[in-house]
Amino acid sequence: MKLSSLLFQGEYTGKISPDSIEVTQVVSDTRALTKGCLFICLRGARFDSHTLLGMIEASGAAAAIVERDAMLPEDIGLPVFRVESTRRTLALVFRRFYRCPDTEMTMIGVTGTNGKTSTSTILYAILRAAGYRVGLIGTARCLYDDKVYTLPEEGGDTRLRTMTTPDPDILYPMLRTMADAGVTHVVMEVSSHSLTLGKVAPIRYDVGIFTNLSPEHMDFHNDMESYLRAKAALFRQCRTGIFNCDNEFAESLIALSACEVRRAGVVWQGDYRATDIELYGARGLSYSYIAPGLRLRIRTPLPGAFSVYNSLLALTAAIELGVSPLAAAEALATQISIPGRMERVSLNADADFSVFIDYAHTEAALKNLLTTVRTFRRPNERIVLLFGCGGNRDATKRAPMGRTAEELADLVVVTTDNSRSEEPQRIISDILAGMRHPERHRVIKSRKRAIEEVILSAEPGDIILLCGKGHETYEITASGVRHFDEREIVRGALEKRKNGDTGHEN
Repeated sequence: MKLSSLLFQGEYTGKISPDSIEVTQVVSDTRALTKGCLFICLRGARFDSHTLLGMIEASGAAAAIVERDAMLPEDIGLPVFRVESTRRTLALVFRRFYRCPDTEMTMIGVTGTNGKTSTSTILYAILRAAGYRVGLIGTARCLYDDKVYTLPEEGGDTRLRTMTTPDPDILYPMLRTMADAGVTHVVMEVSSHSLTLGKVAPIRYDVGIFTNLSPEHMDFHNDMESYLRAKAALFRQCRTGIFNCDNEFAESLIALSACEVRRAGVVWQGDYRATDIELYGARGLSYSYIAPGLRLRIRTPLPGAFSVYNSLLALTAAIELGVSPLAAAEALATQISIPGRMERVSLNADADFSVFIDYAHTEAALKNLLTTVRTFRRPNERIVLLFGCGGNRDATKRAPMGRTAEELADLVVVTTDNSRSEEPQRIISDILAGMRHPERHRVIKSRKRAIEEVILSAEPGDIILLCGKGHETYEITASGVRHFDEREIVRGALEKRKNGDTGHEN
């Protein structure tokens, strides 16, 4: 493929015409260098591939794309093209290399601090039930027509699992696979990181959905204003935006947007709203959906007040996309599986307690979850919460999460959760700084042992909540990524409990 098909006039400066260069592959990782490739240099927090241009030239690369202010070796013979942002160019080039697959499908982007996965999965289920061929890209899984998308290369699935929005070298081939398979609609979670780094900059979305905003990722964005502006980018590249206007940041986000606006909410009495809400605890909920010229009673087995918002936004998006309101309501009435979101773990028939796994990893998400469980627990049933906070991530949320956990749960077990390269005890200490009642919490550093302990010591009626990891089946520590499935650990602990074994592994 000619480089001129990937890099257009006005996007670069360089001494050589891109029309004279043949490119066999697009690469941004020096470990993937091949003869004839186009290499795009990136600056990261720890490494800058601009420093390796000599090695890139020696590999037989056809050309390199660098940032405008990059210093080049004096004797460089490799054709070099300078651009304003290599990260944005990376997305543009990969998209063009895979023949702009997003233009062949209806694209829906979902962004927000919490609720992205649930809202995306609900909308995916509605569109599938309506007969569309649909792709789903997000934190919990990537699917198309209910088939799991996997990556062939070694370590690829780890990269796919640990990113909400895949990097361009994964995202655009994935979209091409979906388009070639006949997918007509793609529902994808769009993170603030991906918007800031330009991963999805070339995509024009038909519909964008805003779930909510609360403090998160302050290690990356520094302040809420920067976080808000990152989210706003999605609504400058979509046709129609659907906003949860009960969130305090919605109107500020709308002011920064450049799309048709659809306001939805429960408290906010606008054109799209849920009223007459009835919560049935673990059995789900119902509400009256009101839209211009439409009033419809919705019943769904999804539990919790937050499911009102998630289903309301997904329902509004589906109708906006042309799905019959009745067909959408019928889809919502079926059991929709959302991995790691208030997911009930199957226990032995004789178990007299319950276990739920949830991804709640912010103070707002934890508060919503605990508030929901408190609405359906019976007298004398304890809420036992196990959670930790991720390492090398926003530390400002740790103490508030500890405070919320202690206020709303009966017993809190503080443990680890993807400590990465950070010292686990430091993370735990940050959480404990927000807690005031030592008699209501315990610290068990090993997450595996902590889960075993709460299962082995469970009392009749206990509602055990394992929070933070949700859909994840891995753990990230200073040693790397290893298999870690909480469902398997729960089942193993149940066997020990059944056999009367109260010992624990260290």
